[in-house]
Amino acid sequence: MRLGVVGLNNRTRYCGEITESLVGKTVEIYGWVHRRRDHGGVIFLDLRDREGLLQVVCEPEARDIFTKAETVRNEFVIHVTGTVRMRPENQANPHLRSGQIEVVASALSILNTSEPIPFQIDEHQKVSEEVRLKYRYLDLRRPEMQERFILRDKVKREVRSYLEAEGFLDIETPMMTKATPEGARDYLVPSRTHKGSFFALPQSPQLFKQLLMVSGFDRYYQIVKCFRDEDLRADRQPEFTQIDIEASFIDQDWMINLNEGLLKHVFKKVLNIEFEAFPKMTYANAMHLYGSDKPDLRIPLQFVDIGNLVKDSGFAVFSEAAKDKYGRVVALRLPQGAEKLSRKMLDDYGVFVGLYGAKGLAYIKVNDLAQGLGGLQSPILKFLDEALVFKILEASEAKTGDIIFFGAGHKDVVNASIGALRIKLGHDLNLLTMQWAPLWVTDFPMFERVDGEVAPRWAAMHHPFTSPNVKSLDELTDPENITAHAYDIIVNGYEVGGGSIRIHDQAMQQAVFNLLGINKEEAELKFGFLLSALQYGAPPHGGLAFGLDRLIMLLTGTTNIRDVIAFPKTQTASCLLTQAPSPVDTHQLQDLGIKVLPIIAKG
Repeated sequence: MRLGVVGLNNRTRYCGEITESLVGKTVEIYGWVHRRRDHGGVIFLDLRDREGLLQVVCEPEARDIFTKAETVRNEFVIHVTGTVRMRPENQANPHLRSGQIEVVASALSILNTSEPIPFQIDEHQKVSEEVRLKYRYLDLRRPEMQERFILRDKVKREVRSYLEAEGFLDIETPMMTKATPEGARDYLVPSRTHKGSFFALPQSPQLFKQLLMVSGFDRYYQIVKCFRDEDLRADRQPEFTQIDIEASFIDQDWMINLNEGLLKHVFKKVLNIEFEAFPKMTYANAMHLYGSDKPDLRIPLQFVDIGNLVKDSGFAVFSEAAKDKYGRVVALRLPQGAEKLSRKMLDDYGVFVGLYGAKGLAYIKVNDLAQGLGGLQSPILKFLDEALVFKILEASEAKTGDIIFFGAGHKDVVNASIGALRIKLGHDLNLLTMQWAPLWVTDFPMFERVDGEVAPRWAAMHHPFTSPNVKSLDELTDPENITAHAYDIIVNGYEVGGGSIRIHDQAMQQAVFNLLGINKEEAELKFGFLLSALQYGAPPHGGLAFGLDRLIMLLTGTTNIRDVIAFPKTQTASCLLTQAPSPVDTHQLQDLGIKVLPIIAKG
């Protein structure tokens, strides 16, 4: 690539792109000095830019260049003109694209100097994340980081290419809008011209993209920033990027096929990986087998429900959970686990499931199935009769050398704790059977019960604009058993995208609002513009949004989403680089009509 601009920027190619094809040619290169090495009167400069490293040779015969090279230090910014030649055979570096050649400098200019940096720009050096985020502009110089952001750029280009070929239009939606029903998670923007009123930063372009469908733009997409004020995890940020997609005159199968094709296209173009058709699994089956709506299918462990076997047992921990409408008792078989896990490891796993609300971790070690009870080892055997024990082992398909773990209690706690144990065992014991495991999860519940209130209350599992899987309003009588036209795409246990077919009928939308406890007045206040639009020929429509940051995290092989966001926030939603958030001037607050109240300590 030649940038061909007159003046300073006469770069022939990036450093990593200088190869044997240019031997004997004169080139101009720019970059940062990665390292300076003095060898027997010859100075070698490893010059770095976003495409890689290039070795520059400064020979003593070129006295002016050599003298200037002696003053160069790490991270100086320089411009070099020189001739490309092959390296001596014993000095080639097979790990670099430019490792077969070097550039003999005929001119060298120092464009800027650098103070000693707080850490070396070396992918092998261990640096705390706090320091990396404080000096993020230096951290981003690291080759590992630059490769991630080059890949991120390539993914976005491929997404645009694919969707535009399918007839999608890139349309921007507002960054300042009305607060949502989940208002506590909105970032609010005070209005100077409407004192006492606030805009909200969007958690998603959901309502606007539905309005675009009503407007006749039947295929919309946008790579868009979204904002959500919530507790953070390694794979979440308060501001994040979505690949947002919506289309009209389509059904669920069409939307699934489109987005499966998009993901296949990205993996092929970026990693040269080809997938077969993605498997599909209902939400009910995912929870039944894995205790999770985003199961990692690389791990070959599954739940076995044993509630029917133990509901009349004398072991209250099992029997009470089995009889409870919202209880569950499961077994999880770990093949050859009796040999792999020490007593300390079992104790540690017991502590681990406690983080998810479990009160303990019961297990049976199958040392020798042929010896009957004498071949088993477990603290719960004394509570179970022999016939029941072997029914449980038979249901679990236990074999000699296995260990069977048990979860019993409220289904949400069992699913969360044993589901997390399944994942941890898979990674701790290296049980992964494949590199990539994409999956569609479909038929989510339309509603989820909100516990802890006097009367049962229902919340939308996805969002209140999702279409229920019913044919008429008369079928909206049993919220607990209504499924939705909703679908998630999972890769390696991460939800990378989710979407649904939307409600396009005003009467159905209001009926769903009624089940959610949103009356007509509240619905009009919060969503009046959408309800109004639904009266004017809204087409059938649906969509999906990919989490771009999480997808890039998977494609680059990191486990921390902050590694693929140029300027991320910490887990406390602060920016160590800019020291944001920060107090603002009192006059600015007065201009906005805002008064900051003192923080009152709790308790």
